[in-house]
Amino acid sequence: MDTRTIRRTKVALPSLDEPGLALSDVTSLEDMHGRVSGFRYADAKVRELDLAGAQLVEGRVSGCTAERTRLDAVRADSVEFSCCELPALSWTGSKLSRIVFRECRLMGAALEGLALDNVLFEKCKLDYATFARVRALGPVIFSGCSLREAAFIGSDLRAALFDDCDLRLTEFGDGTYRGLDLRGNDLSAVRGVSALKRVIIDRVQMPQLADALAGELDVTFGADLDDV
Repeated sequence: MDTRTIRRTKVALPSLDEPGLALSDVTSLEDMHGRVSGFRYADAKVRELDLAGAQLVEGRVSGCTAERTRLDAVRADSVEFSCCELPALSWTGSKLSRIVFRECRLMGAALEGLALDNVLFEKCKLDYATFARVRALGPVIFSGCSLREAAFIGSDLRAALFDDCDLRLTEFGDGTYRGLDLRGNDLSAVRGVSALKRVIIDRVQMPQLADALAGELDVTFGADLDDV
């Protein structure tokens, strides 16, 4: 079984190159209901991609572009998304297991009510994305991703890890973060420092959190004041 391991977190990846597994090319994922398995959806350019109540199993989605994507109650298991551009992605009320998003542009994505189990985001653009009520039921890794001004709201990230990510103005709102591994990131410009109770960091990141807290409190340093 293929895996990706960073520090103590190991994500099981989809095994799509196993002997005997043949993926069939499809020209569209729309209007497909029920179980869709063993598929390859590549290089499509569509205005809208709208799926509801479907199950995607063992497949690849690569090089696809959609102006608007809405996935509702779409369960995905062992699926790889690579080099996709989905700037207005809305994915709600679903479970994702053994999923990889690799080099995808998901800026402004709205991910709400998702259960994530063995999910890897690698070198993805997730700036301005919103993660609302997202639960990491199993390991989740964000590796080399840009999450500028992204927001995590009411989420459970106890089984998650961020590594070498751009977290400038990333907001961590109310949620559960105990055990969240934030080592290997610059935390000096994150928002919501007070919510990050019992996370895992390196000692060298302590000054970064202090800078972030000072920025949130909008403090004034005495040394910067003009003497009266």
